[in-house]
Amino acid sequence: MQVPDNCQIYDLTCYWTWMGSDGIGRTKVKPRAEVTITESMENSAAVNRLYTTKKFPLLIDARNIKSISKEARDFFSIQNRSTNINSFAVIIDSPLSRIIGNFFMGLNKPSVPAKLFNNEQDAIMWLKQYL
Repeated sequence: MQVPDNCQIYDLTCYWTWMGSDGIGRTKVKPRAEVTITESMENSAAVNRLYTTKKFPLLIDARNIKSISKEARDFFSIQNRSTNINSFAVIIDSPLSRIIGNFFMGLNKPSVPAKLFNNEQDAIMWLKQYL
């Protein structure tokens, strides 16, 4: 996923986050990011600022992630907290990102529809049903 230069981008500790022109929010993990609860809360606050008047789908590019803490995984599962997203897709491509993704989806069971993908185009097609 390419980080654009023609829109408002939140340049966070472990993520770049922005709203796509198609109405799908996007967040890209920075290279070798070690995500803790602090970075997950920072990114979630940025995601919730993308649209404040309606729910939207979110595309997450997790291919560069190095690690994610249990507390961050729990937080990202959206259990018992307010969020503006109605679904999310996670792009993975390495053995590490696949393990993290499968672990997250299996144990944390997100409260909104969520799915892992190997490529961006398939993820976007799936997310469009939630626009």
